[in-house]
Amino acid sequence: MQNALLVGLSRQMTLERQMDVIANNVANANTNGFKADHSLFEEFLNSNAREDNFIGADRRVSYVQDRGTFRDVGPGPMEMTKNPLDMAISGDAYFAVQVNGGERYTRDGKFSLNSTGQLVTSDGNLVLGTGGPITFQPTDHDINIAPDGTITVLEGTARTDSIRGKIRMVSFDDPAKLTKLGANLYDTGSATPLPATKSTVEQGYIEKSNVNSVGEMTRMVEVMRSYTAIANLLQQQSDLHKSAIEKLADVPA
Repeated sequence: MQNALLVGLSRQMTLERQMDVIANNVANANTNGFKADHSLFEEFLNSNAREDNFIGADRRVSYVQDRGTFRDVGPGPMEMTKNPLDMAISGDAYFAVQVNGGERYTRDGKFSLNSTGQLVTSDGNLVLGTGGPITFQPTDHDINIAPDGTITVLEGTARTDSIRGKIRMVSFDDPAKLTKLGANLYDTGSATPLPATKSTVEQGYIEKSNVNSVGEMTRMVEVMRSYTAIANLLQQQSDLHKSAIEKLADVPA
C-alpha cells in the first residue's frame, strides 16, 4: 500500500476519534457543571524505506496522530434557580462528595435532601462538609448558605441561626489533570488537592455546561466533510492503481 493511502487512513482514524469527543460534548451540552474535551493532534514521522537509493527527504512519511485530549476547565454560565439547596462555585474549586470508592469531586451543585435529611447530589452521593456529611433536621427552614460555604438554618420557632455545616470546596494545582469517572465526577488523578481559598459559593444558582453547542456542531460538520474528502481521495488513488495495473497487464501478444 502506498504512502498516500497510509497517510489518508491515519487521518481518517483520528477524525473518527475526534468525532467521538465532539459527540460526547454535544451530548453533555445541558449537563450541569460539565467541562468540554478537545482533541490534540501531532505529526508522526516514520519511514519503512530500507533501500539506500532514496534521498533523505523521501525516507520520512508524515502521518497524523491524535495524541490525546485536553479539558476546557473554564467556568460555565450560571443559571438562577432560586432553589436554596442549589449551589454554584465562583472560582476554580470543586465540591467534595462521598461515593463507594471514597471521596470524589464535582462542579454539579444540583443538591437535594435524602430521606434521612442528608445533603446529596442528583445521583444520591453525599455532599461533604468540612466535618463530614451535612445533615438537616426535619424542622429546619430558611436555609442560608454564605459565600464561604457555611450553612445556617432557622430551627422550628427559633429566631437564632443554627449551623448545619460548611461546604467543603477543594482546588487543584492543575484541574486539567483530574480524571473523569463518569456521572459528572472526578478523581484526583495526578493533580494535587489544595485549600480553596479564592472560591465562593453562590446559593440558588447552578453552573451549566461550558460546551459551546454552536462551535461543537460546526466542528462536527468540519470533521464529516474532511472524512468524506479523504475517502474520495483514497478512492481516486485506488482507481489510479487499478488502472495502472490493468495497463501494465495488457501486454501485446
